[in-house]
Amino acid sequence: MNARAPLVLISAGGTGGHLFPAEALAHVLRRLGLRVVLVTDERVGALAERFPAEEVVSVPSATPSRRSVLGMVEAAGQLWRGVLASRALIKRLEPAIVVGFGGYPTVPPLFAAWSLGTKRAIHEQNGVVGRANRFLASRVDMIATGFPEVRGLPRGVRAAIVHTGNPVRQAVIEAAKTLYPAAHKGAKLRLLVFGGSQGAKVMSDVVPEAVAKLPPEYLERLVVTQQAREEDMARVLSTYRAIEAQAEVRPFFADLPQRIADAHLVVARSGASTVAELAAIGRPSILVPLPGALDQDQAANARTLHDVGAALMLPQTDFTPERLCAELVARFENPERLTEAALKAKAAGAVDAAERLAAAILGLAGIDPARYASQATA
Repeated sequence: MNARAPLVLISAGGTGGHLFPAEALAHVLRRLGLRVVLVTDERVGALAERFPAEEVVSVPSATPSRRSVLGMVEAAGQLWRGVLASRALIKRLEPAIVVGFGGYPTVPPLFAAWSLGTKRAIHEQNGVVGRANRFLASRVDMIATGFPEVRGLPRGVRAAIVHTGNPVRQAVIEAAKTLYPAAHKGAKLRLLVFGGSQGAKVMSDVVPEAVAKLPPEYLERLVVTQQAREEDMARVLSTYRAIEAQAEVRPFFADLPQRIADAHLVVARSGASTVAELAAIGRPSILVPLPGALDQDQAANARTLHDVGAALMLPQTDFTPERLCAELVARFENPERLTEAALKAKAAGAVDAAERLAAAILGLAGIDPARYASQATA
């Protein structure tokens, strides 16, 4: 790596939803010969071990809560300490641009960059702007979006708004090369179920009971792969064993992108990364947005696939064993619906989103990657 190559400072909260698209961008920037440093918070843990950065820096951060005045004061103090630490970091590294991926850990570095006059951009993965990005929107030069339409931007924002799509991991790009295993009458139907750390319980509550209600001729053709939390594993397995269902149940799948590619139908929550991966790989889905979210971002995400016929969006109040069973029966009886939905999902995907985001960022920073690409290292 050329030590004189421009440096891009990437800021992302320590959760996969923010870190995965940041990681995808970092891989592209490194491939182009640029230097990358990640600034995040202490939650990042093992997720940072594979992040392609020459340095990973943790700065103080906090999420303000309106539940108590004391909590808000303490959070403000933490964020201010993060701003001071970020100013020192930016002065030391002299990045060409600072790029944030949402979540309150991105506030200190982006606010510090604004105060120092460093070029800055944010990427919003969801269909509704998150609170941290909403706060930063008037203090950045560019807002890149994961979806064509994003609600909740403050009025009067002067930043350039560029739709790039949501960057996806290399494992997703590889899985996207797998052709859809077209379903047909009489064949097996592979169902993949996952819900993430916040949503897996409802999947454990509903999906096994729905499968148990299937007519025998459909049950014997269904192959289930399901993520379940450790505390739900016993009852989920018990239900499947009682009905002699073909089911694999685990608390975590390291190869989730390929499992998505191998599925005929996916039942999941609708976080931004999940929706982006379903579209990039091109798989039909039944999406159950996380209820009670302040911004209803998962509902907005799911609607992007629902509206083009690539997914069925079900509010959690409608996500019952009876309704899911009926939806499964409908797809057994008319498997062409699955193939059509897969094609529509694929058409909505963007496997090159990371490249598009990189081009937008480098253009904003006035960087010509051709000057450094020949010296790039993997």
